[in-house]
Amino acid sequence: MPRPSNTPWLTPYLTVASGRAAIDFYQRAFGFTAGHVIDENGVPTHAELHYKGELVVMFAPEGAWGTTARTPRSLGVEAPQTFYVYCDDVDAMYAQATGAGAVSVMPPADQFWGDRYCMVEDPDGYRWGFGTPLPKADAETGDVPSPES
Repeated sequence: MPRPSNTPWLTPYLTVASGRAAIDFYQRAFGFTAGHVIDENGVPTHAELHYKGELVVMFAPEGAWGTTARTPRSLGVEAPQTFYVYCDDVDAMYAQATGAGAVSVMPPADQFWGDRYCMVEDPDGYRWGFGTPLPKADAETGDVPSPES
């Protein structure tokens, strides 16, 4: 068995400024739920977060276990990657995330690749894109089904 059960083949592992603050933010902003959390002397030093029952991200705070890794915000740089997460309703996710303190990078809009998409930045400077596939047009008529169909 090359990986633990219920674990994806690829899981981002981030450095955050504060484990407790990151857990709180990701729960409020994105609806992630905390899974396995290692707490040392009242400080989360490792956390696994889930979305829709799947592991989506793990993280540790700056300085955990002697690391010198820092967040994009601490380094004063723009994160070079964006984490793309599919969700049920991009507009609702955007409102929830910005309401919880995420910074808007790109408000929701229909995109050429076939998703409705938005992008926000979390307090540590990581960028999160959320997408929902747009309804496909009927090949013969060009009609797009309504969301109620």
